[in-house]
Amino acid sequence: MTSLEGLPGFDRAAFEKVHAGGAQVTSIRVNSAKRVPGAGLGVVAEGLRRVPWSSFGYYLPKRPSFTFDPLFHAGAYYVQEASSMFLEQALRQTTDLSRPLRVLDLCAAPGGKSTLLQSLLSSDSLLVSNEVIRNRVHILEENMTKWGGANSFITSNDPKDFGRLENYFDVIVVDAPCSGSGLFRREPEAVKEWSPDNVRLCHQRQQRILADCWPSLRNDGVVIYSTCSYSRAENEDILDWIVEDLAAESCRLEVSPDWGMAETAGRSGAYGYRFYPDKLDGEGLFIAALRKKGGGAYVASRKKGMLDRPSKKDEERISSWVRPEMPMAYFHHQDLIYGLPAGLAAELPVVQSCCYLKRAGVPLGQLSVKELIPEHDLALSTLISPKLPALSLSREQALQYLRKDEMGSDYANRGWTLVQYGGLNLGWIKVLPGRINNYYPKEWRILRREP
Repeated sequence: MTSLEGLPGFDRAAFEKVHAGGAQVTSIRVNSAKRVPGAGLGVVAEGLRRVPWSSFGYYLPKRPSFTFDPLFHAGAYYVQEASSMFLEQALRQTTDLSRPLRVLDLCAAPGGKSTLLQSLLSSDSLLVSNEVIRNRVHILEENMTKWGGANSFITSNDPKDFGRLENYFDVIVVDAPCSGSGLFRREPEAVKEWSPDNVRLCHQRQQRILADCWPSLRNDGVVIYSTCSYSRAENEDILDWIVEDLAAESCRLEVSPDWGMAETAGRSGAYGYRFYPDKLDGEGLFIAALRKKGGGAYVASRKKGMLDRPSKKDEERISSWVRPEMPMAYFHHQDLIYGLPAGLAAELPVVQSCCYLKRAGVPLGQLSVKELIPEHDLALSTLISPKLPALSLSREQALQYLRKDEMGSDYANRGWTLVQYGGLNLGWIKVLPGRINNYYPKEWRILRREP
């Protein structure tokens, strides 16, 4: 506690009281690309209250069991801590979102920031969502699949690998690994892991991460830096280092006094914003935006790889599964056909030249002699054609599907069919004479019964 004394906005008595109280704040962010006119939000439909700094965020009066809400599995919303949603303000106030951008979310898992970014960026922008820890990439991929956007690449690389993409990105978001003191209310066990030595270690790691990715940010590009720490060493001191050693200038953000966050500045004058749980409905956070001064513009490489494209005939077979108004580029990868916005096709070999690509665009399916065997990702994607056969399920039927239980077989349609709940796709079934095959991913299925 002594390490917080003297920090801007810190009120010891109020801070201790809110932590001792043990109150929990639950918030969600709605997926604007999957809003169904007139439809509610399932278990979170009642008593919603807006998160004031977010276009899509809402507080819930209590925490429901999201596992048993089919709309959660359909990607209708993301459960995200409200303070983290301030990323929207940092991006909107520093960047022209109306033009195509290249954006890197450097420490992306589990996907809260990346799904938020995807809601804000234009469809012809590129989002690269990176997670260096390989065993966390799967949860990032799952959440991005549920969100449904097509303009993203998922990578698993060390920050230094991106340094080879000189001046490539317009925005880099760095939610840096930190000592975690901002999460003490939500995760009391984290107190035992905190130490001054860990703060020093995190400070050094944060510097390395920023220095390694800095060459990939173009001149006048923006870095949005955040931690869930209260430590000055991990926050204001890092901003000073970015300004003085990496040649950046601070971006001061407009913050309503009603929002409750504290503006702060280091010796360099770089502005940051502190979130305390006794001042607002959210957990501890620090966030700042800085603009790079130096470097140049990205120069496209003359040697680019070629996509392994399907034949014209195969493209025609695929096109009936996607929205006709969306110009697409299709390519083979291993046994699957992928699709991504046509304007991003040239970006794929560029990123692939220095990064391990886990996914690019949307896996559409596998082409057999007779048909396309669709992937689950296609069902949840915003690319999917609204003209495909679909079956609307009740809540009980939807939970049955999500558990991969056997389903009734008395459906008139035959063949590949989307199953929906509340107007949103949950996945695929294949209706055959006398039976139905449930193609919901085995690793995603609900394992518990509703209490």
